[in-house]
Amino acid sequence: MLDRFSTLDRWRQFGRSFHLSLIHALVIGLSLMMTVGAYFYASAQAETRIENAFLAARDQVVGLISARMEKYEDALWAGVSAVRSHGGDMTYQQWKTFADTLRVDERYPGINGIGIIHYVEPGQFETYLQKRRKERPDFSVYPAHDHDFRLPISFIEPENINAAAVGLDIAHEVNRREAALASSATGDAQITGPIVLVQDESSTAGFLFYAPFYSGRAANSPATGEQHPDGMVYAPFVVRKLMAGLLSKDLRHVRLGISDGGEIIYDEHNPAAPSFDPSPKFSETVEMEIYGRTWQLDIRTNLGFRQAHSYSQPMLILTGGLVIEALVISLLFFMGRSRQRAQAYAARVTADLKEKTVKLEKAHEELEQFVYITSHDLKTPVRGIGTLTEMVQEDLEDYFTSSNADPDVAANLQRITERVGRMNDLTQAVMEYARIGKHTTEEKELFLPEVIETFRSDFNLSTSQLELTGSLTHISTDSFNFVRVLENLVGNAIKYHPDPEHAKITVHATDAGTRCDIAVRDNGNGIEPKYHSRIFDVFQTLRRAGDPESTGIGLAIVKKTVEHHGFKVTLQSEVGHGAEFRFSWPAGDSTAAEDIKTKAA
Repeated sequence: MLDRFSTLDRWRQFGRSFHLSLIHALVIGLSLMMTVGAYFYASAQAETRIENAFLAARDQVVGLISARMEKYEDALWAGVSAVRSHGGDMTYQQWKTFADTLRVDERYPGINGIGIIHYVEPGQFETYLQKRRKERPDFSVYPAHDHDFRLPISFIEPENINAAAVGLDIAHEVNRREAALASSATGDAQITGPIVLVQDESSTAGFLFYAPFYSGRAANSPATGEQHPDGMVYAPFVVRKLMAGLLSKDLRHVRLGISDGGEIIYDEHNPAAPSFDPSPKFSETVEMEIYGRTWQLDIRTNLGFRQAHSYSQPMLILTGGLVIEALVISLLFFMGRSRQRAQAYAARVTADLKEKTVKLEKAHEELEQFVYITSHDLKTPVRGIGTLTEMVQEDLEDYFTSSNADPDVAANLQRITERVGRMNDLTQAVMEYARIGKHTTEEKELFLPEVIETFRSDFNLSTSQLELTGSLTHISTDSFNFVRVLENLVGNAIKYHPDPEHAKITVHATDAGTRCDIAVRDNGNGIEPKYHSRIFDVFQTLRRAGDPESTGIGLAIVKKTVEHHGFKVTLQSEVGHGAEFRFSWPAGDSTAAEDIKTKAA
């Protein structure tokens, strides 16, 4: 008998041990899954950071090129303004003085120079040539071509590095000529397709940048009919010099290639370069519309990018997790009371979380109190500004009625008054938002038809403009906040209606047992679906030019108030079909309302 009982006890002990082993295996398996999950999550995060770094570098390249070309364009229009300020043309010496003042080498790195091209009408060439030779006897125009007009380069500074371009007739070559004619036809700045500058001894890709000037017409204004310009201010560029001046310091871990019309005009993708990455981590081709041309930017990362953005965190997480797993497995063999210790640890963690939750709630309350106090305190200086503005307006009444009064003074004082009013509205709205949930719940019973009639009076609406429908006529749970929510929705419908005199708003209220369902519909312009979630954020407004001023807090107050009572506010709207805001509200006594809010939380 004793032997039988001993055998039974041994089987029971074995069963308990086997049960514990299954639990431990389950814990280890779950922990391993979490470690692997953390590894993949960290890897995804690292990849996202790396991709964002590439996108930032890509945008930096495009932005630098665009910004630098705009700066060069400003220099060209400055030259056009200088020509116009000299009566529509300049002498060689006047242009040289202007270029020296412009300090091209210092202020515009990457530019090869700045000069003037004159448009010479058929039959005017000899007159033009005599005029130029009075300034420089050895001046000549080249090469010969079959076109009846000429576009010779009259001046370019600095001339010492651009001497070969002086006298060049750009009408002889198609890319130079077509861009010049396009610029003269539109009155806009224009660049040429790929060319080789005559002054570039290395014969690499370049382009010209034009800005036309006309007689009797402002710069950068469209041409009319077949009008030709008097000429163009232009700048020649060697692309490799442009890129060296533009990107040598800012572009570090990506390399760039530029093509125009299928022709490569710049290429940093040199396999012999030490930083070349044969398998770039990221690459992208970006099309860039730039002054009448389309450049294809071939952007790729290099080895420097790979080294600078190699994150070891995911592998550390995986390695650390596996080490922990090994330690846990080892500990399970030697700790018979691991279960009790795990429970004790869980209890401590729970206590810490509860403590942190209490601290977070307290910090949240303190933050809301700070926002309220700050907004309240701001009202005093704002009110002072308004009072001082009114006093200034009163003191200047005689001045405003005088014949020599400056109308801008009165207008600016009125703007101050308007801004003070907006600041008051904003601080009041912030205070209301911060105090949601802090008001003493008002259990006064409301008769909804009376509330609607009050709204009609407040908003100057007729009976047909604001209607109440549905089965619900009374509400008694937190009536103060209910009226505030309803007033905000009705007020917004009127405020943003394109034709308030023909606005039609319907408030539909139904009794749903422990709650009331409310819908506020209007016949306004409606709201695009992509904005449906944004309009409930604080300080978010879809105000267009001409719309009334808005604090951007009204719908945020609605959302926070409704959610404080355990429900949500939703919007159904399409452009041109009005908008409908729906929300629910607790019905019955305050105890029921608190139960609903607790369950929702």
